[in-house]
Amino acid sequence: MTMKIWQKGMVDNMKFTKMHGCGNDYIYVNCMEEMVPNPEKVAVYVSDRHFGIGSDGLILICPSDVADFKMKMYNADGSEGAMCGNGVRCIAKYVYDYGLTDKDNIAIETKSGIKYLDLTIEDGKVAFVKVNMGAPILEPQKIPVKLGDKTCIEQPVTVDGKEYKITCVSMGNPHAVTFVEDTENLPMEKIGPAFENHEVFPDRVNTEFVQVLNRKEVNMRVWERGSGETLACGTGSCATAVACVLNGKTDHEITVHLLGGDLLLNYDEENNTVWMTGPATVICDGEIAIDHLQ
Repeated sequence: MTMKIWQKGMVDNMKFTKMHGCGNDYIYVNCMEEMVPNPEKVAVYVSDRHFGIGSDGLILICPSDVADFKMKMYNADGSEGAMCGNGVRCIAKYVYDYGLTDKDNIAIETKSGIKYLDLTIEDGKVAFVKVNMGAPILEPQKIPVKLGDKTCIEQPVTVDGKEYKITCVSMGNPHAVTFVEDTENLPMEKIGPAFENHEVFPDRVNTEFVQVLNRKEVNMRVWERGSGETLACGTGSCATAVACVLNGKTDHEITVHLLGGDLLLNYDEENNTVWMTGPATVICDGEIAIDHLQ
């Protein structure tokens, strides 16, 4: 396998694969073969749905010294993220389907630690991926959020003139979960940025708006920092499962209904571990010129 070496001013194309997990779409680049200069600029460019390819961000599949592969992810605004649950499932599908591994149990290094994934293979392709998402972080200073003492559970906060109660969880990135009566008619373009940039969140925040349907099902919409509203968020679904249990609203295993599809979550409270199971889908392969971004 030959690594492409980039030189400043060189005219060439970047090979990519566009994939999605429940509609949460990213541009994936195999960095065992490609080298991406200025990934922050590339992320902004490829994410543009009018002048680029269109995505929620850029994910690089890289070699790792401590796991089978390494994930580096960038949001649509070019900021680097620590973890993406839908993205890590799509990496698992890519490395198996494109012949980078023949294992159905793999480890992927992320900025929020190593994630372990079990692959369900159907007709020689990955259909579903179960991910050990690790332990939720509940200490406010580690999330971070400037509310609460030992935890931030159902803490009141005023956002854009309205009081909400939030439960904050980090799954490698910060989440604020708030329970609402109805997710369908939320003014996301208004309240999403107000939550994301609120002063109580030093590193900004992802916000999950959750409608509990019964003990085993919830509806969820999400505003992701750096990307806006997305059709799904894996780490946000994990945070939602934890928040539901902490507030006594659901069982430990729930189905989260997202705009882009469903995820199965299991919060093993005894072992303090969250498991996520969901699909991963290839949309297309292609090439795009990025020499002007060097």
